[in-house]
Amino acid sequence: MKHLIALAITAGASPLLAQDISLQLPIDCTLGKTCFIQQFTDRDPGPEAKDFTCGTLSYDGHKGTDFALATHEDRLNGVDVLAAADGRVRGVRDGMPDLGLDNTSSDEIEGRDCGNGVVIDHGNGWETQYCHMAQGSVRVLDGDTVTAGTPLGQVGFSGRTQFPHLHLSVRHNGAVVDPFAPNTDSCADSELSLWAKDIAYQPSAILDLGLSDAVPEYDAIKQGLPEADIARNEPLVLWGYAYGAQSGDVMSFLITGPHGEIFRHDVTVDRQQAQYFRAGGLKAPKGGWPTGRYTGLVSVSREGRLVDRRVTQAEIHG
Repeated sequence: MKHLIALAITAGASPLLAQDISLQLPIDCTLGKTCFIQQFTDRDPGPEAKDFTCGTLSYDGHKGTDFALATHEDRLNGVDVLAAADGRVRGVRDGMPDLGLDNTSSDEIEGRDCGNGVVIDHGNGWETQYCHMAQGSVRVLDGDTVTAGTPLGQVGFSGRTQFPHLHLSVRHNGAVVDPFAPNTDSCADSELSLWAKDIAYQPSAILDLGLSDAVPEYDAIKQGLPEADIARNEPLVLWGYAYGAQSGDVMSFLITGPHGEIFRHDVTVDRQQAQYFRAGGLKAPKGGWPTGRYTGLVSVSREGRLVDRRVTQAEIHG
């Protein structure tokens, strides 16, 4: 097994970096639909954490960008990790199990927080590192030449991680660089980005939602739930799974059936949470639900402004 090269990492980017690298999206997905940026590089020099907008999508000392999948089912279906720019592979690791932080021994994670991954040298002091890839999926070898978009492997659940995602680190001369704002050491508006195409900042989003006959277990939601088969005499529950919660956010639920609206409810989030889920619903009426199609709408609002909304549907048969 080859090992990722150990590198001295210094937090914070050098100001006014020359932009001699341009990055493509390092994952084969559609941002905001099939994948989401849940954590950015920490721009706060102290014990607090702030992303490049001075928002809360980071944690203390985070040295990269996390491109997350909604559920483990998405991970198991296979999502490619892609080279963000042309370069030469200068380190690989494979063989660590896809068990995440909670189910991997401390001995196995020690010094290998990245899990299975790849380091690419792009020249002129630039390099990128790709972490938490799936066991047995790494497709490149040390010394290989790659071009932007070359598949490196697949998103996994290896190393120090608690959700399926690709962690991308960008470094220049060994120092961590935030690709969203490489010319500043603090969180602030920046006109410079290393991305070849603009990537919209999404402060929160709904990862998944569904209609079911009971409030599902949180672990089951994170794994990925199949479409529910709801009987006429069973409760009807609408649930939403989201990221980036701030205290005061409102998750709203609306269920409509063959004869119009049957349920509406708002839940106010009481604390900041990286990921969370809420649910609401009601028991079946006397005689059971009318047969037909039912639609669930989940939305998230912040300070009265809509952040995200998604729709799901289910059929109730006679």
